[in-house]
Amino acid sequence: MKRHFTLLLLTFASLLFGARLPACAQDATATVLRPPKGAPAAIVVFEDMECPQCRRTAPIVEQAAKTYKIPLIRHDFPLPIHKWSYDAAVMARYFDSHSKSTGNDFRDYVFSNQIEITAQNLRSYAEKFAAEHKIGFPFVVDPDGKLAALVNADRDLGKDIKLDHTPTVYVVSSRHADRPYVEVKDISQLYATIDAMMKN
Repeated sequence: MKRHFTLLLLTFASLLFGARLPACAQDATATVLRPPKGAPAAIVVFEDMECPQCRRTAPIVEQAAKTYKIPLIRHDFPLPIHKWSYDAAVMARYFDSHSKSTGNDFRDYVFSNQIEITAQNLRSYAEKFAAEHKIGFPFVVDPDGKLAALVNADRDLGKDIKLDHTPTVYVVSSRHADRPYVEVKDISQLYATIDAMMKN
C-alpha cells in the first residue's frame, strides 16, 4: 500500500512538473523574442564568437538591420566546445560597459580576426582593440564576476528557449500576435522574412 502511494505521488509530481516546463519555456520565449518598445520588428541573434558560421552571418544581419532601420539585439551564447569563446564574451561585456556600440564593435573585430585568434593570444587582440579605441584594458577584466554573470544570463536565456546551435537568428515582430517570431534557418531568406514580418 505504501509503495503504491509512493508511485502515485511520483507520477503526480512528474505530471505536475512536466506540465510546467513548457510554460516556463513559453514565458522565456515571450520575454526574449519580441522587439523593443516602439519597434515594429527586430532581429535577435544568439552568437558565439568562435563559431565560423556566426562570423559569416554577423555582417549580413547587421546590414539587414541598417537597411530596414530596425534594432539588432545580440546575445552571447558561447558553446562549451569552443576554447576561447566564453572569455571573448566576457571581454565583449567589458567593452559593453563603455558603450553597447563599442562592445558590438569588439564582437565584429573578433569575428574579423577569428581565424588567427587562439586561447593564448585572445587577450593581445583585446588589448590592441582597447588601444585603438583609447580604452584602458585591465589586467583582470572581471574581478567580481559581474561580466561573467551577464554572459551566463544570456546563455541561460538561450537554454530556456531550447537553443542548440549558433548562430540562431530570429526575426521578431509586434504585428503578428499569432506568430510573433520566426527563426531564419537559411540566412539567404533573412530579407524575405523581415518583409513578411513587417507587413500588417
